[in-house]
Amino acid sequence: MRSNVLSLEPGKFALSAATMAVFAMAALFVTMAHAQVYRIVGPDGKVTFSDQPPVASGNARVSTGNAGVPGGGAGAALPFELRQVATKYPVTLYVGDNCGPCGAGRSLLTSRGIPFVEKTVNTNEDIQALQRLGGESSLPFLTIGSQQLKGFSDTEWSQFLDAAGYPKSSQLPASYRQAAATPLVTAAPVAAPAAAPRTPPQAARPAPAVAPAANNPAGIRF
Repeated sequence: MRSNVLSLEPGKFALSAATMAVFAMAALFVTMAHAQVYRIVGPDGKVTFSDQPPVASGNARVSTGNAGVPGGGAGAALPFELRQVATKYPVTLYVGDNCGPCGAGRSLLTSRGIPFVEKTVNTNEDIQALQRLGGESSLPFLTIGSQQLKGFSDTEWSQFLDAAGYPKSSQLPASYRQAAATPLVTAAPVAAPAAAPRTPPQAARPAPAVAPAANNPAGIRF
C-alpha cells in the first residue's frame, strides 16, 4: 500500500512509474555515484545549478549535493559486501520539515541498516535544486544509484533495495553512526574583496629659503 507524499506545490502529488525490469537492467549495466548538485553564484550575482563542478573562483559560491560512500567517515567501517553495494548503488534520501512520509522512509532505511545520505529541502534554492534532480518537488525523494523513487512506498522501496543487493536486515557494526542531515544547497560565504594597496605617505618638502631683501642686510623676516 502506497503512502501519501508531501508536495511542496499545492495539490501536487508524485508517483513512481519505474518498474523492477528497468532497475534490473540498470543493476547490470549502470554504476553511478551520488547525484551532485552545484549551486554557483557568479561575480555578476547570477545563480546557476549544475551537475558539473565549476572552475574555482574567488567570488563563486558553491554547494555540493553529496559524494562518496553514504555515512561519511563511517563508510570505511562497513562490512565488505555492504560497502560494495553502497559504493555501486549509493542511497540518498531527500526530506522536508513536517513530512510524515519522510519519517516513514527514514525509519525503513534505518531498520534495514541501509547506509544513506540525508538531504533537507527547506529553502527555495533547495526546491529548485530538487526539481533539477527529479523534475518535481514532491517529498520524500529517494535515489538508489541512478534510480529515482518519488513518494514513499514500503513495498516499492523494499523491492528496489532488494534488487540493488542491500541486506534485508541490518549488518552495520555497533560503532556505525549515521551522518547528520545537511541542506541540499548550502552557499559558501563570499570571500571579502582584497583591500587596495596603501600608498606610502610622501615626505614633506622643505620650504624654500627666502633670500634676504636687498634693503634688509640683517636678513630679518616679518
